[in-house]
Amino acid sequence: MRLQNKIAIVTGGGSGFGEGIVRKFVAEGAKVIVADRDARAAERVAASVGDAARAVTADVTVDTDVARMIAAASAFGPLDILVNNAGIGHVPQPLEILDEATFDQILAVNVKSIYLASRHVVPLFKQRKKGVILNMASTAGVSPRPNLTWYNASKGWVITATRSMAVELAPFGIRVNALNPVAGETPLLKTFMGSDTPEVRARFLATIPLGRFSTPEDLGNASAFLCSDEASMITGVAMEVDGGRCV
Repeated sequence: MRLQNKIAIVTGGGSGFGEGIVRKFVAEGAKVIVADRDARAAERVAASVGDAARAVTADVTVDTDVARMIAAASAFGPLDILVNNAGIGHVPQPLEILDEATFDQILAVNVKSIYLASRHVVPLFKQRKKGVILNMASTAGVSPRPNLTWYNASKGWVITATRSMAVELAPFGIRVNALNPVAGETPLLKTFMGSDTPEVRARFLATIPLGRFSTPEDLGNASAFLCSDEASMITGVAMEVDGGRCV
């Protein structure tokens, strides 16, 4: 019960890595706001873990939605943990042909959402002289793959922002870390690979020394550690959960 009595928000908590994080946090004793733009997905996950979770429909690119999401945590008590997990990718393609609307959406979901959430959460954490922020980056920000340039760049931003936030907020007792998962068994897998066939999977898995994709459970386990008091001396880290992909 390493997160006993902790109160957390997990964005993109209605599926994939976010769902895995929600389930692990609840198992470790936390109360969790499951935030997702897909109301039915958020409600499904929250209902499946019982009274320790509540669903909130929120678009993390809209400031009023973010404010409402953070206010919802007060139903449990003062917020302790923010997990900025929501993210999107794009189908592999040459960098010069990605359309502007998709580019703008990638920046809004992967980059602006962290800025918006921080504007609301950091003042609360500063008042309490404690708090943990965990951002979902990617191996794409460390070892970029061709034809995913703008997604890669957005995750590189997350890593740099995480380190800068950690340095700036450390004097206030606030820790900030990130996770770098390799592609996983989530709804985004087909997007990253372009198509999901046995041949494509085999080629991708050949680049991962441990020979498997990351799972929601893997990210839940890593998140629970970094957000727990066991990691009280760890800040500014972008931890790879990638089966050796970036070695």
